[in-house]
Amino acid sequence: MANLTGGERSRYVQNLFTRLAPRYDVMNRLMTAGLDLGWRREVIRQAALRPTDRLLDLGAGTGDLSFEAMRQQTGVRVVAADFTLEMMRVGRQRPGGATIPWLGADALQLPFADNTFDAVVSGFLMRNVSDVPQALREQRRVLVPGGRIVILDTTPPRRNWLSPAIQFYLHRVIPLLGRLIAGQAEAYTYLPQSTQSFLPAESLAAHLAEAGFRNVHFQRRNFGTIAIHWAVK
Repeated sequence: MANLTGGERSRYVQNLFTRLAPRYDVMNRLMTAGLDLGWRREVIRQAALRPTDRLLDLGAGTGDLSFEAMRQQTGVRVVAADFTLEMMRVGRQRPGGATIPWLGADALQLPFADNTFDAVVSGFLMRNVSDVPQALREQRRVLVPGGRIVILDTTPPRRNWLSPAIQFYLHRVIPLLGRLIAGQAEAYTYLPQSTQSFLPAESLAAHLAEAGFRNVHFQRRNFGTIAIHWAVK
């Protein structure tokens, strides 16, 4: 599951999120005790949006970041893109969802011209792509010079006195919630595994620099299991 690569990984992830779509938002709120809403607010703040800016919400899912962007900055022009169509169908049914352009897109080959967007944001996308450097290059390509990228994702937690509790929550509590609430224990076994197999925050920052971004920063959240990265083209 979390160790799949290439097209096999992409197909697995697409199928997984198709199955999760109906209960995805409910599970996010439960798994994070609502903390994910604050992380998303911080992502949009770091995007430093201005009125009429063009924003790409990549791996948009049901549109949490898109809706937050429109809440924080009136007049921002949002495009929500994801390669799981069922997730976007759920998002479009949310209040205000019909006002957002929803587009099926592959993060490794974006269907946009160079220098299209003033900011690109993503929430829990990068751990699921099969080629992180290529995904970052594509995001940089579609940004205007001076445009900002902001990434919200998991990061392997450092070993500390909380590690046993974190491991118990990731590998016992989350799959149990997935089975009881979403009827998808396997999917919510993959998600904790992908957290621990994803790049450490420092490594993702290095990939951003290698892709040509400057002013790369990140901060850890939630006992070191979440990271928010931001940088400039």
